[in-house]
Amino acid sequence: MPLLKLIYTITTAAIIVCGLTILPSAKLHAQGYLKADGKKIVNEKGENVLLRGVGLGGWMLQEGYMLRINNEGQQYRIRERFENLIGAERTQEFYDLWLANHTRKIDIDSMKAWGFNSVRLPMHYNLYTLPVDKEPVAGQDTWLEKGFAMTDSLLAWCKANKMYLILDLHAAPGGQGNDLNISDRDPSKPSLWDSEANQKKTIALWKKIAERYVDEPWIGAYDIINEPNWGFDDPTGDKNGTKEKRNIPLKKLMVDITSAIREVDKKHMVIIEGNGWGNNYNGILPQWDDNMVLSFHKYWSYNDQGSAENMIKMREQYNIPVWLGETGENSNVWFTEAIRLFEKNNIGWAWWPLKKLGFNNPMEVRSNKNYDQVLRFISRNEDKPAADSVYKGLKELAENVRLENTIIHKDVIDAMMRQPFTAETKPFKVNKINRSAVVQSVDYDLGINGAAYFDLDTADYHVSTGKNTPGNRGRVYRNDGVDIGRDANGRDNYYVTNFEKGEWLQYTIDVAKAGDYKLVLNFATADSDAAVSATLNGKLFAEAVKLPNTDGLTQFKELEFRNSRLSAGKHKIRIFSTGSSFNFSYIRFVE
Repeated sequence: MPLLKLIYTITTAAIIVCGLTILPSAKLHAQGYLKADGKKIVNEKGENVLLRGVGLGGWMLQEGYMLRINNEGQQYRIRERFENLIGAERTQEFYDLWLANHTRKIDIDSMKAWGFNSVRLPMHYNLYTLPVDKEPVAGQDTWLEKGFAMTDSLLAWCKANKMYLILDLHAAPGGQGNDLNISDRDPSKPSLWDSEANQKKTIALWKKIAERYVDEPWIGAYDIINEPNWGFDDPTGDKNGTKEKRNIPLKKLMVDITSAIREVDKKHMVIIEGNGWGNNYNGILPQWDDNMVLSFHKYWSYNDQGSAENMIKMREQYNIPVWLGETGENSNVWFTEAIRLFEKNNIGWAWWPLKKLGFNNPMEVRSNKNYDQVLRFISRNEDKPAADSVYKGLKELAENVRLENTIIHKDVIDAMMRQPFTAETKPFKVNKINRSAVVQSVDYDLGINGAAYFDLDTADYHVSTGKNTPGNRGRVYRNDGVDIGRDANGRDNYYVTNFEKGEWLQYTIDVAKAGDYKLVLNFATADSDAAVSATLNGKLFAEAVKLPNTDGLTQFKELEFRNSRLSAGKHKIRIFSTGSSFNFSYIRFVE
């Protein structure tokens, strides 16, 4: 799911828990196969099952933006460029290490600990079978053990955690759309829709998968074609199929895949996705199978009831369950709003993705200096890096994708698993106050906007509004609406930026010893109209204190803005911006 796509939208040191208290997940017992029961997904006891999951994007199929490669981001093109830099053998070594490290049992164990109950696996067909143009005998299917072995391992980890695994064909033979990165499509070759051989291979692959997993109840469903986006009737004017009225080839292929699955497996749910990135169901319904689910994908739109109206309408009209098979890539505020909306309407969901080079997911993969040089060469045509440094950078990147080497974003997890259901705030860090202590501005409390903090620009709703609103402009450290910047020298020194009039931040502090404390604010401003107010446990104790001009937004200075008597124990302090925007680094407490 590339960030820039204009989507057709519907209006255990081993287990990293990050100090979060997670609400119990939706009831999920070992009660056999999931199935469609009218408008609900249920287990074999007939109990409603609300799926809360994450997609493993970037594992079997790398989309360029996940590696910060935004031009020609198909996996095959990324691989070609790596081969040109370090050769085919070293490139294969990188990909072997990437596949081994990206998703392991520790990842699934951690997801379970955080409160998720399902996993969506985006599969690349080329790990399971050869491309049609590389088959030794035309029309035959060579099966590759690599993909099946990876799937077997993942299923074992899910079974151990009593989590459902949903198999999603993310890259079909030939590629299923004009959004090339999603399916790793090579436009110089016949697409899925242009090639009968590609369609036959897709059908055969699903039959093979169904044969292998027919007796596995922890396989939740088969998501048979991810995000088809193809203009059948108007390939030039409607290349992504958002306006398609009939969708005849799409329906035919999905019916044929379902028939092949049912020849060997009558147990598992089949999930279908409409055209136009999963949402255009014109001409596709009614359903042709009694154990079928409709999948919708939702990005960058409002999270009001109207935005779910089309899903609910189709659920009611066709008496069929709906599932939000892919969503995310936004701020914590958006995540909380969306999950609250989905679950209020009994719609399960799968977030996208679990990890990438980027901050708005549960895990962030760290880059490195050698890989950054590769990115500059690929994206900006800067000096070609030496092969050994490229190799070193890629090997380090493949090590950094291991969970224990990632940055675990507990604020993202909290926004998904706790904040949709409560306005309670929690400390982001233990801010122990003694004779001299510093509370970093970016360590404000965990909680929803309006409870733990208040920010004026909180999320990206560009599909609904037609304009980009970035939410967190800095895109580092945390994923709330609060704008956060980083030290220009690249050190892990973060601060709040664009702290605008009317915005505020709350900090829970724990005072070790009662006493009189000076409160010193570290800030930077480019004018003399910035000011702060502060409350202690809801009571105003500093009002509209002027902040002098520091001659620039990176020139930080300290200002003693209040003396206060603090009793021992926990307190909540809120810092308000009451004048022009400024940058805010920390509060220092001095007894």
